[in-house]
Amino acid sequence: MRFTSAARETAADGGDDALMTRIAGRDAVAFGRVVDAHAALLHRVAYRMLGDAAEAEDVAQEALLRLWASAERWRPGQAGIAAWLTRVAVNQCLDRLRRRRFASDEEPPERADDAGGADALVEEEQWRRVALAALGDLSERHRAAIVLTYYEELPNSMAADALDMNLKAFESLLLRARSAMRAALAARGLTSLTGEVAS
Repeated sequence: MRFTSAARETAADGGDDALMTRIAGRDAVAFGRVVDAHAALLHRVAYRMLGDAAEAEDVAQEALLRLWASAERWRPGQAGIAAWLTRVAVNQCLDRLRRRRFASDEEPPERADDAGGADALVEEEQWRRVALAALGDLSERHRAAIVLTYYEELPNSMAADALDMNLKAFESLLLRARSAMRAALAARGLTSLTGEVAS
């Protein structure tokens, strides 16, 4: 998992439990630290799951607002603020994806190709677009497993917690998700998957 400098400062200030005590007391500075430390992670997870920057922003803001609203109910010793926020964001994304499925059969629009003219950059951008499109072909839970594990580099235990699963069930889900991702990439013309899933 990629920790920001704000996240490292949070850990140095007595950890998540101390920070949540301050937030429960309506300390805006403490809440600002949480926003600085975790907003980018929430936005990345939501964008990769939903493919829409505005929706991803809404998900990140809603997750943070829920943390503020429920701070008084925080139980010391929980998995941590990052895990709690990630779980809320993933659940919101899953809900939005389910609503989309019932509302429309249209595919989400692909991102515009904003890469420069160099062959390597063009090839890299094409790979990213194919990988994101293949990610969109997966079921919601398979997509969440891939995003949390390969894009956000969360340990399996934290990804399992974000999906409200036990570790063994998550590892089984991830195995099926990787197989589905390989099939989705192959269906889009990529017959070999070298290295990790593209970012």
